[in-house]
Amino acid sequence: MAPRRSARLLAAGGLESATAQPSSNATKVKSGKVQSNGVSKARKTAPKAGKKKTTATSETTDAYAAIFGASDLKTRTKDAASSTNGTAKLESTPPPLDRPVDPHRTNAALLTPHGSSLVAYQPGAEDVSPSKTGLPRPTATTGNLLEKAVDHLISIEPRLKPLIDKHPCHMFSPEGLAESIDPFQSLASSIISQQVSGAAAKSIKNKFVSLFNDDVEDEVLRTLRFPTPEEVARCDIATLRTAGLSQRKAEYIQGLAEKFATGELSAQILLKASDEELVEKLVAVRGLGKWSVEMFALFGLKRTDVFSTTDLGVQRGCAAFVGRDVSKLKAKGGGKYKYMSEKDMLELAAKFSPYRSLFMWYMWRVEEVNVEALG
Repeated sequence: MAPRRSARLLAAGGLESATAQPSSNATKVKSGKVQSNGVSKARKTAPKAGKKKTTATSETTDAYAAIFGASDLKTRTKDAASSTNGTAKLESTPPPLDRPVDPHRTNAALLTPHGSSLVAYQPGAEDVSPSKTGLPRPTATTGNLLEKAVDHLISIEPRLKPLIDKHPCHMFSPEGLAESIDPFQSLASSIISQQVSGAAAKSIKNKFVSLFNDDVEDEVLRTLRFPTPEEVARCDIATLRTAGLSQRKAEYIQGLAEKFATGELSAQILLKASDEELVEKLVAVRGLGKWSVEMFALFGLKRTDVFSTTDLGVQRGCAAFVGRDVSKLKAKGGGKYKYMSEKDMLELAAKFSPYRSLFMWYMWRVEEVNVEALG
């Protein structure tokens, strides 16, 4: 995936209204009627104690989350089959609050298209033999992962401490790790957003979702329930294109749907795949390049050891962090790696493993990557 995507996606905040549903406006549908009391009762993501209000310091995470669907599931639909009189039925499934996690596996709770909420490690997994779980023994919990990661970064490079203190990272906080995503919805949304503005992506996504809810009278509800892979796989290309998708994107999304519908891809597979297996499986999907997969692994799956060398924002941050004059490097050009070579970036980041995701997030912060400009 071309490195310019970082500079374009910074304005992805335009997608937020299409995907993120603020908890204060969470809507429940019961017996075919919309009920709203202005306060979300969809699910509690973490204990109130110690909860911090999300601020502009997490704007980079919010921008990518808007595309990859990491924060739009305060409420969700159970299944097309559970609809009553064409009205989507919403429910919630809270994941365990303090569960075991591992840096090299998926730390987010993943939703299946049919309503199940899955996590890689069940509570108590730290006491179960890896030979039985098929996963490495967990090394942290959702409650202390961020603390462990931050301590590791600062122990390696104390200069990071002021940056970390200034910009708390919500993504790997207990609240951030409690958020659930639907991987099919996230990946399909990322394909929709490619090569178009945030406003255009929002419009296309709404029309796309409406194709599968055309029997729902309420306009808002019609754009809420994301279709299942089976529904999309059965839909012909010509119909998909009426949502504003190009021929190629329609084919990409239908192909992605077929992989989920046949079980070649699934939430269970994405939960347990190693970092290498994840990239291998997803770049095999037409329409998903390595950069898209890296961003999905980071902002969607909450994997902690992701590092993208082709992202221009990360390149700029790394170059500035080691003392290079970014403005002069930009003026000189230099192609794909004009700010820092891939080799130098990998060497710089290696010592921060297995928490390179957090290091990368702070490299965006070094150069104050502006979400408003992404997209």
